[in-house]
Amino acid sequence: MCQRWSGGVFLAFTAAAEAVTVEGPVRRFQSTSFAERAFCGTCGTHLWMRNTDDQAAEYELMPGLFDAAHDWPLRSEIYTDKAMASVRLEGDHPRKTQAEFEESNQHID
Repeated sequence: MCQRWSGGVFLAFTAAAEAVTVEGPVRRFQSTSFAERAFCGTCGTHLWMRNTDDQAAEYELMPGLFDAAHDWPLRSEIYTDKAMASVRLEGDHPRKTQAEFEESNQHID
């Protein structure tokens, strides 16, 4: 689902709910039974993905929204067995396959 939304690789960083201020014409889309994706209602820029079953859930924000993200390192990778050949990621970071990730995240259906 993330590959379809992003067109390739889905990059995000987490931020605590209380650290995020939402302003402007944000549009939300309930993409699964437990999560929403948000985008700018003016230009369509992807903003976040977030679990909706918990008001205190972290935001998974798009790094491209922040100039400082240029220097942020890759910290982890999931669904490695589903990665498109054109977006294989290099580096020494933790990786999980679909089965490994979903076993530790039982809410994913």
